[in-house]
Amino acid sequence: MINCIVVDDEAHAIELLTLHIEQTPFLKLAGTATNPAEALQVLNTTEVDLIFLDIQMPGMSGIEFLQLLNDRYKVILTTAFREYAMEGFDHNVVDYLLKPIFFPRFLKAAQRAQEAISVPKKEIDDFILVKTEYKGKLLKIKINDIIYIEGKGKYVCFHTRDGEQVTALLNIGGLEEKLPADQFLRIHKSFIIAVPFIIMIHGNLVQLEFTKNQIPIGQTYKDIFMSQMMGKVITNKNKEDPNPTSSI
Repeated sequence: MINCIVVDDEAHAIELLTLHIEQTPFLKLAGTATNPAEALQVLNTTEVDLIFLDIQMPGMSGIEFLQLLNDRYKVILTTAFREYAMEGFDHNVVDYLLKPIFFPRFLKAAQRAQEAISVPKKEIDDFILVKTEYKGKLLKIKINDIIYIEGKGKYVCFHTRDGEQVTALLNIGGLEEKLPADQFLRIHKSFIIAVPFIIMIHGNLVQLEFTKNQIPIGQTYKDIFMSQMMGKVITNKNKEDPNPTSSI
């Protein structure tokens, strides 16, 4: 969901944009303002991703306000004057809407904003920050670098593909709930593995890329794990091998 605000000194313009926002599933109106000073108050108290900004306003123009923002937000300019378009794009705005603003054109601009905002948000989601054994220290770990996670009482150890081991003050059960379910799978009370790194399953052991360690499959987790893996197995046999050795 994209949180947005409308900044315009004309009440009817705010009403129309509010209606368009309500009709757009991925937009959420976080506030409105009739001038840049009011807009700053909203920005200081509310999480905002996108601003619909009028250009011609008394006191401070939209362009002047845009310069104060220093690219902290995505901006779609709104105005009745076409000649301001080029000036707006000089300030890296997402789009420029000419009044009166009809919904099809509004939706196209909103979709452009969605694409522009989703990239940095995805980059943020590609890593986690964990508390290490050192007080006050947070360490960044890239999700795609994690091979497996080992639970050690009140701690967990992240094993990464560059051979690094990062110990964090975390409970493995709580961590399991926060990891992407399509990428990580708990196969033992003490182990969570990254499914894309599986290279072989041999009995009750899993071999992963980038490590010589073989990860045990706990009895409690075996049925769920094997049921997910069997969907990946290609075989001509009508019956399953009771003791499969599979390369994934």
